[in-house]
Amino acid sequence: MNLDFDQAAERMIRTQLRPRGIRDPRVLEAMRRVERHRFAPQQLTPAQVYGDHALPTELGQTLSQPFVVAHMTALLDVQPGQRVLEIGTGSGYHTAVLAELGASVISVERHAALSEAAGQRLHVACPKADLTLVVGDGSLGWPDLAPYDRILVTAAAPSLPVALDQQLEPHGRMVIPLGDRNEQVLAVFTRDGDELQRHDDLACRFVPMIGSDAWPG
Repeated sequence: MNLDFDQAAERMIRTQLRPRGIRDPRVLEAMRRVERHRFAPQQLTPAQVYGDHALPTELGQTLSQPFVVAHMTALLDVQPGQRVLEIGTGSGYHTAVLAELGASVISVERHAALSEAAGQRLHVACPKADLTLVVGDGSLGWPDLAPYDRILVTAAAPSLPVALDQQLEPHGRMVIPLGDRNEQVLAVFTRDGDELQRHDDLACRFVPMIGSDAWPG
Protein backbone atom coordinates (compact mmCIF):
# COMPACT_ATOMS: atom_id res chain seq x y z
CA MET A 1 0.00 0.00 0.00
CA ASN A 2 1.17 3.57 -0.65
CA LEU A 3 2.61 5.00 2.59
CA ASP A 4 0.25 7.99 2.57
CA PHE A 5 -2.78 5.71 2.15
CA ASP A 6 -1.39 3.32 4.75
CA GLN A 7 -1.11 6.14 7.29
CA ALA A 8 -4.60 7.37 6.42
CA ALA A 9 -5.99 3.86 6.98
CA GLU A 10 -4.31 3.65 10.40
CA ARG A 11 -5.74 7.06 11.30
CA MET A 12 -9.19 5.82 10.22
CA ILE A 13 -8.89 2.90 12.66
CA ARG A 14 -7.58 5.08 15.47
CA THR A 15 -9.91 8.10 15.17
CA GLN A 16 -13.11 6.78 13.60
CA LEU A 17 -13.61 3.10 14.36
CA ARG A 18 -12.18 2.34 17.80
CA PRO A 19 -13.67 5.46 19.47
CA ARG A 20 -17.13 4.51 18.18
CA GLY A 21 -17.06 1.03 19.62
CA ILE A 22 -15.69 -1.16 16.82
CA ARG A 23 -13.83 -3.71 18.94
CA ASP A 24 -13.83 -6.93 16.91
CA PRO A 25 -10.14 -7.39 15.98
CA ARG A 26 -11.04 -9.28 12.81
CA VAL A 27 -13.24 -6.44 11.56
CA LEU A 28 -10.60 -3.85 12.40
CA GLU A 29 -7.93 -5.85 10.59
CA ALA A 30 -10.16 -6.28 7.54
CA MET A 31 -10.80 -2.54 7.46
CA ARG A 32 -7.05 -1.98 7.71
CA ARG A 33 -6.10 -4.47 5.01
CA VAL A 34 -8.71 -3.67 2.34
CA GLU A 35 -7.38 -0.76 0.29
CA ARG A 36 -10.31 1.64 0.26
CA HIS A 37 -8.59 3.89 -2.26
CA ARG A 38 -8.89 1.18 -4.91
CA PHE A 39 -12.68 1.59 -4.75
CA ALA A 40 -12.84 5.41 -4.57
CA PRO A 41 -12.51 8.09 -7.27
CA GLN A 42 -8.83 8.28 -8.20
CA GLN A 43 -8.48 12.03 -7.84
CA LEU A 44 -9.15 12.00 -4.10
CA THR A 45 -6.39 12.47 -1.52
CA PRO A 46 -5.68 9.86 1.19
CA ALA A 47 -7.39 12.08 3.78
CA GLN A 48 -10.49 12.30 1.60
CA VAL A 49 -10.60 8.58 0.79
CA TYR A 50 -10.25 7.46 4.41
CA GLY A 51 -12.19 10.39 5.89
CA ASP A 52 -15.29 10.13 8.05
CA HIS A 53 -17.81 10.42 5.23
CA ALA A 54 -19.39 8.62 2.32
CA LEU A 55 -17.90 9.02 -1.16
CA PRO A 56 -19.64 9.36 -4.53
CA THR A 57 -19.29 6.53 -7.01
CA GLU A 58 -20.75 5.78 -10.44
CA LEU A 59 -24.43 6.14 -11.35
CA GLY A 60 -25.29 8.23 -8.30
CA GLN A 61 -24.35 5.51 -5.82
CA THR A 62 -22.16 5.98 -2.75
CA LEU A 63 -19.30 4.27 -0.96
CA SER A 64 -20.44 4.25 2.66
CA GLN A 65 -18.35 5.95 5.33
CA PRO A 66 -15.84 3.65 7.03
CA PHE A 67 -17.71 3.49 10.34
CA VAL A 68 -20.92 2.36 8.64
CA VAL A 69 -19.08 -0.40 6.77
CA ALA A 70 -17.30 -1.56 9.92
CA HIS A 71 -20.41 -1.38 12.10
CA MET A 72 -22.60 -3.31 9.66
CA THR A 73 -19.86 -5.90 9.28
CA ALA A 74 -19.55 -6.28 13.04
CA LEU A 75 -23.32 -6.66 13.38
CA LEU A 76 -23.29 -9.37 10.70
CA ASP A 77 -20.72 -11.43 12.67
CA VAL A 78 -19.20 -13.11 9.63
CA GLN A 79 -17.17 -16.26 10.25
CA PRO A 80 -14.61 -17.85 7.90
CA GLY A 81 -16.15 -20.16 5.35
CA GLN A 82 -19.68 -18.79 5.67
CA ARG A 83 -21.74 -18.04 2.58
CA VAL A 84 -22.74 -14.38 2.52
CA LEU A 85 -25.32 -12.85 0.21
CA GLU A 86 -24.65 -9.16 -0.35
CA ILE A 87 -27.41 -7.04 -1.88
CA GLY A 88 -25.90 -4.01 -3.59
CA THR A 89 -22.36 -4.56 -4.86
CA GLY A 90 -21.81 -0.88 -5.56
CA SER A 91 -18.09 -0.09 -5.76
CA GLY A 92 -17.18 -3.53 -4.39
CA TYR A 93 -15.56 -2.16 -1.22
CA HIS A 94 -17.87 -3.84 1.28
CA THR A 95 -17.65 -7.02 -0.81
CA ALA A 96 -13.88 -6.94 -0.32
CA VAL A 97 -14.22 -6.45 3.45
CA LEU A 98 -16.50 -9.50 3.68
CA ALA A 99 -14.07 -11.53 1.59
CA GLU A 100 -11.18 -10.44 3.82
CA LEU A 101 -13.05 -12.05 6.72
CA GLY A 102 -12.93 -15.36 4.88
CA ALA A 103 -16.50 -15.40 3.57
CA SER A 104 -17.68 -16.83 0.29
CA VAL A 105 -19.57 -13.84 -1.09
CA ILE A 106 -22.40 -13.80 -3.62
CA SER A 107 -23.06 -10.14 -4.45
CA VAL A 108 -26.11 -8.94 -6.38
CA GLU A 109 -26.14 -5.60 -8.20
CA ARG A 110 -28.95 -4.31 -10.39
CA HIS A 111 -26.68 -2.13 -12.55
CA ALA A 112 -24.59 -4.25 -14.92
CA ALA A 113 -22.04 -1.45 -15.37
CA LEU A 114 -21.48 -1.18 -11.61
CA SER A 115 -21.10 -4.93 -11.25
CA GLU A 116 -18.56 -5.05 -14.06
CA ALA A 117 -16.53 -2.15 -12.66
CA ALA A 118 -16.61 -3.67 -9.17
CA GLY A 119 -15.43 -6.97 -10.58
CA GLN A 120 -12.40 -5.30 -12.14
CA ARG A 121 -11.49 -3.60 -8.85
CA LEU A 122 -11.98 -6.78 -6.84
CA HIS A 123 -9.81 -8.78 -9.22
CA VAL A 124 -6.93 -6.45 -8.34
CA ALA A 125 -7.73 -5.89 -4.66
CA CYS A 126 -8.46 -9.48 -3.64
CA PRO A 127 -7.66 -11.86 -6.52
CA LYS A 128 -7.86 -15.01 -4.38
CA ALA A 129 -11.23 -14.25 -2.80
CA ASP A 130 -14.21 -16.55 -3.31
CA LEU A 131 -16.56 -14.10 -5.04
CA THR A 132 -19.58 -14.47 -7.31
CA LEU A 133 -20.90 -11.21 -8.79
CA VAL A 134 -24.32 -11.32 -10.41
CA VAL A 135 -26.73 -8.80 -11.91
CA GLY A 136 -30.35 -8.92 -10.81
CA ASP A 137 -33.16 -7.65 -8.61
CA GLY A 138 -31.72 -7.60 -5.11
CA SER A 139 -35.14 -7.67 -3.48
CA LEU A 140 -35.44 -11.23 -4.82
CA GLY A 141 -32.07 -12.27 -3.42
CA TRP A 142 -30.28 -14.92 -5.46
CA PRO A 143 -32.23 -18.20 -5.11
CA ASP A 144 -29.89 -20.20 -7.35
CA LEU A 145 -27.25 -20.37 -4.60
CA ALA A 146 -29.49 -20.14 -1.51
CA PRO A 147 -29.61 -20.59 1.43
CA TYR A 148 -27.08 -18.22 3.04
CA ASP A 149 -25.48 -18.05 6.47
CA ARG A 150 -25.45 -14.26 6.36
CA ILE A 151 -27.24 -11.62 4.29
CA LEU A 152 -26.03 -8.03 4.09
CA VAL A 153 -28.19 -5.41 2.41
CA THR A 154 -26.63 -2.05 1.52
CA ALA A 155 -29.76 -0.34 0.19
CA ALA A 156 -32.89 0.66 2.10
CA ALA A 157 -36.12 -1.30 1.78
CA PRO A 158 -39.60 -0.32 3.06
CA SER A 159 -39.95 -3.76 4.68
CA LEU A 160 -38.11 -7.06 4.78
CA PRO A 161 -38.30 -8.64 1.29
CA VAL A 162 -39.92 -12.06 1.47
CA ALA A 163 -37.24 -13.72 -0.64
CA LEU A 164 -34.45 -12.61 1.68
CA ASP A 165 -36.33 -14.04 4.65
CA GLN A 166 -36.73 -17.34 2.80
CA GLN A 167 -33.09 -17.51 1.71
CA LEU A 168 -31.62 -17.12 5.20
CA GLU A 169 -30.26 -20.31 6.80
CA PRO A 170 -31.54 -21.58 10.16
CA HIS A 171 -29.45 -19.73 12.77
CA GLY A 172 -28.53 -17.21 10.07
CA ARG A 173 -28.22 -13.45 10.47
CA MET A 174 -29.19 -10.51 8.26
CA VAL A 175 -28.46 -6.78 8.45
CA ILE A 176 -30.69 -4.49 6.39
CA PRO A 177 -31.70 -0.80 6.47
CA LEU A 178 -35.50 -0.54 6.78
CA GLY A 179 -37.69 2.55 6.66
CA ASP A 180 -38.83 5.19 4.21
CA ARG A 181 -36.73 6.79 1.47
CA ASN A 182 -35.33 9.46 3.79
CA GLU A 183 -34.78 7.77 7.15
CA GLN A 184 -34.12 4.18 8.10
CA VAL A 185 -32.88 2.03 10.93
CA LEU A 186 -30.34 -0.78 10.70
CA ALA A 187 -32.41 -3.87 11.44
CA VAL A 188 -30.65 -7.05 12.54
CA PHE A 189 -32.57 -10.28 11.96
CA THR A 190 -31.55 -13.62 13.46
CA ARG A 191 -33.27 -16.89 12.67
CA ASP A 192 -33.89 -19.43 15.41
CA GLY A 193 -35.55 -22.36 13.71
CA ASP A 194 -38.74 -21.04 12.13
CA GLU A 195 -38.66 -17.83 14.20
CA LEU A 196 -37.12 -14.64 12.87
CA GLN A 197 -36.13 -12.21 15.59
CA ARG A 198 -35.59 -8.49 14.90
CA HIS A 199 -33.36 -6.05 16.75
CA ASP A 200 -33.16 -2.40 15.67
CA ASP A 201 -29.76 -0.74 15.82
CA LEU A 202 -28.62 2.70 14.62
CA ALA A 203 -30.58 5.22 12.59
CA CYS A 204 -29.14 5.48 9.09
CA ARG A 205 -29.70 6.73 5.58
CA PHE A 206 -29.06 4.60 2.49
CA VAL A 207 -29.98 4.81 -1.16
CA PRO A 208 -33.31 3.04 -1.82
CA MET A 209 -33.47 -0.58 -2.90
CA ILE A 210 -35.19 -0.67 -6.26
CA GLY A 211 -36.96 -3.92 -7.02
CA SER A 212 -40.17 -5.87 -7.31
CA ASP A 213 -40.36 -6.35 -3.51
CA ALA A 214 -38.91 -2.94 -2.57
CA TRP A 215 -39.25 0.55 -4.03
CA PRO A 216 -40.45 0.98 -7.62
CA GLY A 217 -37.85 2.28 -10.07
